[in-house]
Amino acid sequence: MNILLTGATGKVGRHVTQTLVASGHRVRALTRSPGAAALPAGAEVVEGDLERPETLPAALEDIDRMYLFPVPGTAHEVAALARKAGVRRIVVLSSSSVLSDDEANHSARHHRTVEQAVEESGVEWTFVRPDEFAGNVIWKWGHSIRTEDVVRAPYGGAARALVHEADVAAVAAAALLEDGHGGARYEVTGPRALTQVEQVATLARAVGREIRFEELSREAGREAMSGFMPPPVVEMVLDYLAASVVEPGPVTTVVRDVTGREPLSFARWAEDNAGVFSASE
Repeated sequence: MNILLTGATGKVGRHVTQTLVASGHRVRALTRSPGAAALPAGAEVVEGDLERPETLPAALEDIDRMYLFPVPGTAHEVAALARKAGVRRIVVLSSSSVLSDDEANHSARHHRTVEQAVEESGVEWTFVRPDEFAGNVIWKWGHSIRTEDVVRAPYGGAARALVHEADVAAVAAAALLEDGHGGARYEVTGPRALTQVEQVATLARAVGREIRFEELSREAGREAMSGFMPPPVVEMVLDYLAASVVEPGPVTTVVRDVTGREPLSFARWAEDNAGVFSASE
């Protein structure tokens, strides 16, 4: 079996690469910068860019199955190239945001475009739709934890079942390697919904020091997030946080159902990544 991984150096893609290399199948990893990829030995690292489909034909030669990172602008062209090259199965890294009925949801539009392109290609497909990545706390809170041991955010009572990226990768790898996943839409979550206050307490235990949580108003939260998110994304995040105070985010059994093991907890993720919250980072 010959498998092409796009987004191989991403936070999910790296785990997928490790799993597939260990499985003994031929793995070809696509990246813009092969020299900086630092992927496991055994992966054939090739240069290419999903935003430049003309770079893909060589990477697609002799490929049976493909893991597709979501790039909506070229999704139709990429899916068509894959089918032309003889790819028989595409596993898409999508998002649970596609389940939103809000037409203004930027993430939903982004990922729906890719799903639709692959579905229309005629190739067998599986959509892996993770809920919020546990790793998002790094870019949201990492700097303030490292420098002040504090998290400032609105809606401290917003509860989400943050998913370990390794679990998303495990589901994707199973869909690539095993039969029986064609046409599946897998919503992947962590095992338990935790409020933001509980998430911060979990991080504090992992790093071994106190981290305060300071509640912000929605307006103050909007101002803080606007420094690193475009306005539509800020409003989307604020809306889902507000909704998650009233109704916690979903908890699914997909990881157990697909992989046969229990999903990894946020505490496990915090232990795995405690070093990124060190003041020396």
